Amino acid sequence: MSKLIYSALASLDGYVEDADGSFDWAAPDADVHAFVNELERPIATYLYGRGMYETMAYWESPANTAGGPAAVQEYGEIWRAADKVVYSRTLETVATPKTRIERELDPAAVRRLKETTSGDLSIGGAELAARAIGAGLVDEYHLFLVPVVVGAGKRALPDVRLSLELLDERRFGNGTVFLRYRASS
Repeated sequence: MSKLIYSALASLDGYVEDADGSFDWAAPDADVHAFVNELERPIATYLYGRGMYETMAYWESPANTAGGPAAVQEYGEIWRAADKVVYSRTLETVATPKTRIERELDPAAVRRLKETTSGDLSIGGAELAARAIGAGLVDEYHLFLVPVVVGAGKRALPDVRLSLELLDERRFGNGTVFLRYRASS
């Protein structure tokens, strides 16, 4: 069975966006980006909320990454190869191939995806991930803690109690720390 993985770049105080909605402080350097690429390679399907999808659609055009570092270009290729499901009540059409719209996050449908998809699934967007976490759908958490404190904004994790088992950790030269957890029963 495929795993559903929530991956997020977050400030040390636990935010994916600051109070102004900015996340430029979380831009990964070359080492972090290359590591992210290795984690993303087995992802067969991305599950996104509307806002995260609109942000990530940037990766659809090779022209956006042309001339950039190899890790950035490679991430674009990885992203384009995967299927995408966008959960939105307002989005009428999608701007990228291999993408479909669902109006609601249906836990039973996500469980079926996990059973039938060859490759893992990734959920992106803190609000959508919070609903999946609340429904007990998330199997792993990939958290990149960036060495910045932003004080307020959009939280990476919802206000729930979770028991997690640490599976892996890595420290990068820029001060970012990667933590990989599995949901415990």
